[in-house]
Amino acid sequence: MSTHKKKKVFIEGPISPDFIAESIAHHSVKTNIGAHSIFLGQVRADQIDGQKVKAIEYTTYRELAEDKFHEIREAAFEKFELVCMHIYHSLGVVPCGEMCLFVFTSSKHRKEAQDACNYIVERVKKEVAVWGKEIFENDSHTWKQNTV
Repeated sequence: MSTHKKKKVFIEGPISPDFIAESIAHHSVKTNIGAHSIFLGQVRADQIDGQKVKAIEYTTYRELAEDKFHEIREAAFEKFELVCMHIYHSLGVVPCGEMCLFVFTSSKHRKEAQDACNYIVERVKKEVAVWGKEIFENDSHTWKQNTV
């Protein structure tokens, strides 16, 4: 049985630096936290078959993806001694250089926060059905293949 409330995961467009900063700032009142670990996924300007990527457009079946994100959150809380955890993923168009994934874990000690953050990112990349359409400078596109 789930012990945590299902959280909002998806953000339309890029995840802004202000959103990330505010998320971090809100944790200063939680004095039982001794460490945070953060992963930020950023859209790269890859060269594919002579074309430069200018953005990625993310899409998903929201309800299915949110259920999987919740499953991953619950598993991480069970596996690691976390005080707090946040996962955010972009939907829609995210230009190169902008953030598309934000994972933020907090615990009493750094190893738990770091290990949990890595665990979550790996599971998200392998298991969550979020698709990315790479948009090239000439406005052609191709579906992104995830690599681990």
